[in-house]
Amino acid sequence: MVDSPERKPETPKTSVGCVTELNLPDLNDLCDATDEAIRAGGGFGWLKLPARDILERYWQGVVAMPSRLLYAARLDDVICGTAQLVLPPKNNEAQSFAVQLTTNFISPWARKYGLARKLLDFVEDDARERGFSVINLDVRETQTAAIGLYESAGYVHMGTHPFYAQVEGEVIRGRYYYKVINDDITG
Repeated sequence: MVDSPERKPETPKTSVGCVTELNLPDLNDLCDATDEAIRAGGGFGWLKLPARDILERYWQGVVAMPSRLLYAARLDDVICGTAQLVLPPKNNEAQSFAVQLTTNFISPWARKYGLARKLLDFVEDDARERGFSVINLDVRETQTAAIGLYESAGYVHMGTHPFYAQVEGEVIRGRYYYKVINDDITG
């Protein structure tokens, strides 16, 4: 009997990008990733799993809304996380330089591959290329991994809301952040 050489595990393929339309496999991946994020406690507001048709309509609505940009992270071509930028309303010229980052998550099964940072960097680059200068975001204080990511990426903590969310009867504080991504705003 001949010993076979040890096989190295293949490194998974990772990618991030903007999603402008949803095919059925991507929609299914998005819903599955969302389910996992909610189960893990990071379901961007949802505390209980919504029905599948509600999730499907939610994601289809995000892609259809001109005021939102959807970004996806993929592990071996399967969507495993997202982020969204909420664009300023057209009538708010005074704040037209700033966008809001929301629904940023990586499904638990796809963590530890650097996708959270890769997705955040991509979103920032795209926002900058679109002419925005500031990204604002907020997060529950219990989401320590997200807080660590944002702070390590240069987001500035600007305040804490003492009554930000309520989870299983417990009031959770929220943290608010911003990051200047284009020095034109600072003069």
